[in-house]
Amino acid sequence: VMDVSKWSLFYLLSAQELATVRQACVFGTTANEAIYITHGNEVFVFGLNCSSCLGTGDGLSTVMPKKLDFLRGKKVASLSYGSGPHVLLATDDGQLFAWGHNGYSQLGNGSTNPGLSPVLITANLQNKKVKEVSCGSHHSMALTLDGEVFAWGYNNCGQIGSGSTANQPYPRKVTGCLQGKNASGITCGQTSSMALVDNGEVYGWGYNGNGQLGIGNNGNQLTPCRVAALQGMCIQQIVSGYGHCLALTDKGLLYAWGANTYGQLGTGTKSNHLSPVGEGRVVVEVAACHSTHTSAAKTQSGQVFMWGQCRGQSIVLPHLTHLTNTDDVFACFATPSVMWRLMSMEQDDFLTVAEALRKEFDSPETADLKFSVDGKYIHVHKAVLKIRCEHFRSMFRSQWTEDQQEVIEIGQFSYPVYRSFLQFLYTDTVDLSPEDAIGLLDLATSYCENRLKRLCQQIIKRGITVENAFTLLSAAIRYDAEDLEEFCFRFCINHLTRVTQTEAFWQVDGAMLKEFISKASRCGAFKN
Repeated sequence: VMDVSKWSLFYLLSAQELATVRQACVFGTTANEAIYITHGNEVFVFGLNCSSCLGTGDGLSTVMPKKLDFLRGKKVASLSYGSGPHVLLATDDGQLFAWGHNGYSQLGNGSTNPGLSPVLITANLQNKKVKEVSCGSHHSMALTLDGEVFAWGYNNCGQIGSGSTANQPYPRKVTGCLQGKNASGITCGQTSSMALVDNGEVYGWGYNGNGQLGIGNNGNQLTPCRVAALQGMCIQQIVSGYGHCLALTDKGLLYAWGANTYGQLGTGTKSNHLSPVGEGRVVVEVAACHSTHTSAAKTQSGQVFMWGQCRGQSIVLPHLTHLTNTDDVFACFATPSVMWRLMSMEQDDFLTVAEALRKEFDSPETADLKFSVDGKYIHVHKAVLKIRCEHFRSMFRSQWTEDQQEVIEIGQFSYPVYRSFLQFLYTDTVDLSPEDAIGLLDLATSYCENRLKRLCQQIIKRGITVENAFTLLSAAIRYDAEDLEEFCFRFCINHLTRVTQTEAFWQVDGAMLKEFISKASRCGAFKN
């Protein structure tokens, strides 16, 4: 199962936010931009925001995820990024959105103005449904449902396939040898383009200085050219690195061609290859992306191999890793550590024990006991309480009347406090205001729940303000929470002038006030 936390950028998200992620992509020249889509199909972005590639409407960096409101309940079918960076996204109903760097019209909206927010690209795509997108460094490609390939943007080497080297401001259908063919896949190198046809043929165009088109020479091609050396083989998947290409046949054979400066072809040398070379191993997936010189593959048995540039080293032969998927190769070893594809966490319905318990708290369907507090019910499971808390373990021994009751009345604690305590037994967490946490601290003390006491003290220490300091201090004294009392006392001394002007200060009884003043004077609060 995919784990986005292998990308350090995702450490910026809380556990709650991470749990909502369904698809994600880390991109950018320093792998400092991220986009993720939630299970509810909302799109969030965060990171450096180079060239406004986050689509937030401005050029500001953000460590907090920002929501982009353009999908409106649609799902994401395909996503790709260029080096600018610019971003292309296709929805499951075939719409194409683009944003980010646009110096060469790679957004396809006819202008060269930066795309500050996602725009719907329709030029020449009316009545077409886009099912896959791919970006080179500064050019773009889209594959439609009916097998047509469109390209636009930077065209200095013919990567648009239009027959010239003029930049292309709108999506333009790629024809030539592809005319009448049904394309089933597309991929871009840095300045080259490849298409896979449904009969297993591969076509390439654009920059070919390292042989990345696989056509046997190193001349650039301004229109699609067939990779003749793969004749008689049925290719199922193609991916492009910065200047190399990997292809996978229907029999699981891997072929590679193009640049090999880092050993990214896996041949054991660093010589470029102008035509595809075969690799003996049988694999089920190949991985590469145009911003790195790294290659990876996964075998039938689930072994993951990597080669090429890995953490700055050149690995010239496929190296067996301990990783479980090709995505992790890019997280741990690629430079920059971007994602080679939009990653998906297809959720299985499996819940861990902790998740299952959390879900059943206060659930009338499965509960076998109710607490009644302030006239409100809280539904719980006797067994869980016995397992989690010594107090309940003794309470439900047969000689206690509580063991026979279906409803237990609680008088000495408030509803928010008691509910929070029971919820803690199911979740290990506490979510309360500092004032309520004092009541829970009292409960934790009388039930001898030390971990809960510590959590309450943390909440109170983090939540103390001039306004509530005296209330918290008096409560700490009332419940004999000594180090908390010390903490609140110090806070009051440090903000003495403001604290003595609050409502809470004037509501304190005389004895406590005298005690406070005498202690404060001993601490030198009234030096003169």
